[in-house]
Amino acid sequence: MADLATATRKAALTARGGFTDVILTPAPAASRLSLRAGTDALAGLSAALGVTLPSRPKTSASSGKRHALWLGPDEWLVIDESEADLMAASATSGTLHSAVDVSHRNVAVIVSGPGAEVAINSGCPQDLSLAIFPVGACSRTILGKVEIVLLRIAEDTFRVECWRSFSPYVFGMLSEGAADAGH
Repeated sequence: MADLATATRKAALTARGGFTDVILTPAPAASRLSLRAGTDALAGLSAALGVTLPSRPKTSASSGKRHALWLGPDEWLVIDESEADLMAASATSGTLHSAVDVSHRNVAVIVSGPGAEVAINSGCPQDLSLAIFPVGACSRTILGKVEIVLLRIAEDTFRVECWRSFSPYVFGMLSEGAADAGH
């Protein structure tokens, strides 16, 4: 007789809680600026914001608690973990640009530990290996069916930015991935 495969049923909320290889932490409140500008505005905006806006795909730059993430040829997400007024700072640049405060639209989850990469990859098709997605790499991608902005902040730590309304779904996906990372 053929071997029968059996599935082990687990309770619906089994994956919620502590994991051995992954730690999920809601990130503290931060200021966020969705920024669009041409290359001629980069120097002025970088000086005004106190962080060099990166000009290469999949790169970020940091200065203290402020981070600038390259999202496209003329698009950045600027995150300030000390909740500074990024709109006021960008207004002093003397350059033509578009800036929208998205501080209340976005939230972030910090995913850390030796299984962080596996937890995110449970719902994200992007290659997150250290060789391909090194520390400081960032991208706009998907997790399950939700758009996220992903930043690798250390070898085993990622910042997952998402819209506030999708955060329960994102946290749930990451929790399931974290549970699987331990197997």
